[in-house]
Amino acid sequence: MFTRKHEHGVGLSSHRQALLSAISVYLSAPLFSLLEGLEAGKKQRRPKARRWSVEYLVLTAMLMMWEADTALRDSFLKARERVVEMFPKRRRCGKTYQGFVKAQRRLSPEARGCLWDHLRGHLRRVAGPYWEVYGWVAFAVDGSRVEVPRTLQNGTLGCAGKKKTGPQLFVTTMYHMGAGLPWDCHIGAGTEAERDHLRVMLANLPPGSLIVADAGFTGYELLKEIQERGFWFLIRAGANVTLLEDWGYSTQTQGKIVWLWPQGKRHQQPLRLRLIRLVRHSDTPEEMCLITNVFDEQRLSNQTALRLYELRWGVEICYRSYKQTLEQRKLRSDAPEQARWELFWGMTSLLLLGLMSLEAILKRKARPKDLSIATARRIVRRAMSTSACWRRRGNLQTLLAFAVRDTYQRKTSKKARDWPFKKRDPRPGVPKIRPATEKEIQNATRLYDAA
Repeated sequence: MFTRKHEHGVGLSSHRQALLSAISVYLSAPLFSLLEGLEAGKKQRRPKARRWSVEYLVLTAMLMMWEADTALRDSFLKARERVVEMFPKRRRCGKTYQGFVKAQRRLSPEARGCLWDHLRGHLRRVAGPYWEVYGWVAFAVDGSRVEVPRTLQNGTLGCAGKKKTGPQLFVTTMYHMGAGLPWDCHIGAGTEAERDHLRVMLANLPPGSLIVADAGFTGYELLKEIQERGFWFLIRAGANVTLLEDWGYSTQTQGKIVWLWPQGKRHQQPLRLRLIRLVRHSDTPEEMCLITNVFDEQRLSNQTALRLYELRWGVEICYRSYKQTLEQRKLRSDAPEQARWELFWGMTSLLLLGLMSLEAILKRKARPKDLSIATARRIVRRAMSTSACWRRRGNLQTLLAFAVRDTYQRKTSKKARDWPFKKRDPRPGVPKIRPATEKEIQNATRLYDAA
């Protein structure tokens, strides 16, 4: 049997102490000290308000997201009990959920950004050889809506979904395609646009990153801003996009060259792009067009572009892990501010759980795509649900190292036979491509000469 040596050290006796030790690798004391200094509002507080230190606050929020209870208050009470046991020699945290909610408001946007910056640093360290995919630091981006309760206050969030849909929050996630974990996320009201969210998240991308996205991100202004800020993109072009070709002069660039020049942007220079035509062999063969600002075919061949775009599906798996595995398909908060916090802690807990598991399985020479968030959560829940001592050889990291997907050969498909609420969005199609007129060529030449 292991014996407890010290609060954060090795040789801890209980499952919960081992869980604290695993979390402390990524959420350490120096980080909490930094977050304390970034707290919103420096007014004098009553001594009772300090029951909720930043460390207690963050740990309780993480454990709440990993709990199985459907009611927020029940999840809070159980998570608080776990935290109290993790720190038996310290002053206990607050007892009420209302106090916990008020304590969250002390965390400023700068503090929340600092928390994610810290976790991103660990993601880059943990990813190791998987930091690059096919020679690129590649990120997939996509948005998803999350429903909130139909309260009067939540009604101010708006709804951009189907008819009879309740109020929603909209979250856009930047997904690291090598590690298979979220890199960044931005939360807004249900009526906000994922393109605007992406503009905000560009500041947190490593220099020279490649952004892979679906047909919802083909806006002229967005692509121009991505290019001007030194990033690369690989984005699908759908039937709602018109591209121009045959400008009457040759170029030294490999591949087919097209220009994106919407009617409302004719006072600006056209955006020069490379068009990649591909055929996806799925259930039904489908022609697909990708546009990119990478003109070197040796650096980004057509086959590599197809593989990278197929890896973009990982961001959908990330949302499935958040909504289905963490049971966050519908939030439980009755007010917009609390709903945003619940969504923020949910995405943060998903990243933390992924980091804890990914580092363990990579030490076994497994691959990031083998990670099973469902298995990892099951292991963590077991550690949270009991304070008993370890009764067999191994520790929490050893168990997380086996949080991988099933390896047996399936005899039947996991695809649902029929699902009445399944989204059946129309396919994006292919862009309209036409030759540029002589007048368009003259106007474009004039804009380039004036620059």
